[in-house]
Parts: sequence; C-alpha cells; structure tokens
Amino acid sequence: MNEPPHHEPRYWIAVASLDEVEAAVAGGYVEVSHGKAGPLERMRPGDRVAFYSPRTRSSGGEALQSFTALGEVVDAPLFQAAAAHQPFRRAVRWQGVTPAPVRPMLEALEFIRNKRHWGAAFRFGYLRVGRGDFARIAAAMECALEDEVAA
Repeated sequence: MNEPPHHEPRYWIAVASLDEVEAAVAGGYVEVSHGKAGPLERMRPGDRVAFYSPRTRSSGGEALQSFTALGEVVDAPLFQAAAAHQPFRRAVRWQGVTPAPVRPMLEALEFIRNKRHWGAAFRFGYLRVGRGDFARIAAAMECALEDEVAA
C-alpha cells in the first residue's frame, strides 16, 4: 500500500467574507486570494484551516471580524471551479463550530505582532500560524482539534 509520508499538520488562516465562507463550507472546499492556486499548493492533507471573516458580505457587508469556519485539508488534488473566473479550490472537511470574534483574542494571538494595527495580519488573504494560536482559535470556536493541541 502506498501511503503518503506522515507529517505534522500545519495551520492556516484563510480570509473571506461570511457569504463566501458559507459557500465554501457548503461545497466542502477552501478558496483563497480570489482563487489563486499558489497558496493552496502549500497546504497538505491533514493541515488545518480556519476562515477569518472581516465582513458579512464581500461587497458592502457589515463588519464581522470573526473566525467563522474550521476544518481539515482532505487528501485530494486542487481543482478549478466552473465559475466565471475559474478559481482554484482545495477540498476541506469542515467541522461544526461557533463563530468567534477576534477582538477578545488579540492579546493572546502571537501571529498578531502589532496589537494596535491587528488587521494588517490578515491583509494577504491567507497566512500560516503556529499550533498554539490555532488551538486558541479552535477553543474559542468551541471545537476540539483531533490532535488535541494544547491551548
């Protein structure tokens, strides 16, 4: 049997409005940076991903500033959606979570270096974070990670 080599999961945050997150969760995928393939190629099966939603809708939505979804990257190739701009997507097994506002976590999250201008951490549309930060986010979302990351 050819099994892929085991690796420690890596942890990612993808940025998208709540309406885009809801579509991704319903479709079982993650899409980042307007459908670019590059960021998704860095993700491996078993990696964890959380969505951060700054707004409720991509155009004119209300401020939300919350983590809104959390899941695990599935062992499947990238694929392109049949949408007009043919975005690249990666399959994710999403878990049931409770959305969690970012503001109460700001001081504890290490990837947010500048607590005053904390939104800058999300400006590129995706980022890799450490285990501890991801565990804090998962705990705030009332979700236990399968590998029992300590918060």
